Amino acid sequence: MARRAAGGGGTGTGRGTGAAAGAAKVRAARRPELRLPHLTPYEDDDGLEPDGDYDALDFREADLTGQDGAGARFMDCALTGCALDETSLRAARLLDTRLTGVRGVGTNLAGATLRDVELLDARLGGTQLHGAVLERVLIRGGKIDYLNLRRSRLKDVVFESCVLVEPDFGGARLERVEFVDCALKEADLSAATLTDVDLRGAAPLELARGVDRLSGAVISPAQLLDLAPVLAAELGVRVVAE
Repeated sequence: MARRAAGGGGTGTGRGTGAAAGAAKVRAARRPELRLPHLTPYEDDDGLEPDGDYDALDFREADLTGQDGAGARFMDCALTGCALDETSLRAARLLDTRLTGVRGVGTNLAGATLRDVELLDARLGGTQLHGAVLERVLIRGGKIDYLNLRRSRLKDVVFESCVLVEPDFGGARLERVEFVDCALKEADLSAATLTDVDLRGAAPLELARGVDRLSGAVISPAQLLDLAPVLAAELGVRVVAE
């Protein structure tokens, strides 16, 4: 089971006193701390089942391509080196679970719930997480292309040392979300709501849409300069050399 990280208030990032220091603070995300029990090897004679119940199982190098696990519950599980191409996990619940080195294109996790989950060194493309709920989730390492998080809810989520290419956060709600040593390329923040979102560790930080939704985020002075052209365009400001 996961042991919840102590404290949810985070630490201040600014220096100084008074209102200026308070404005510079951002609440840190609470990370999952997984301590998995003894796991039983998963036997895939019949493959995943819709609404299946999977407790304390070790999915190791399992080929789950095209299988249907919609509505399934994974509790205290480990998925290592699994193939998830076109795997359907719509409305599935992943609880106290670690996924390591999973790979696949078109994995469907729309409407899923991920709570106390670690996703490590993944290689994914076109993953559908629209309408999903992510709480205390660590996504570390690897590369995810075209991640669809539209209208999802993210709370206490950390993206660390990973590459995100054209992630779509359109209409999503992000609270206490951190990007640490993370490449964020051509992200879409259209209609998103941000609260205590720390973007300072994103390099590069590239926004395709939604620069007007950055209220509630924290960026660095260097990132502000990098975003100056899109900010000026959003405000209708023409920048002309003398």
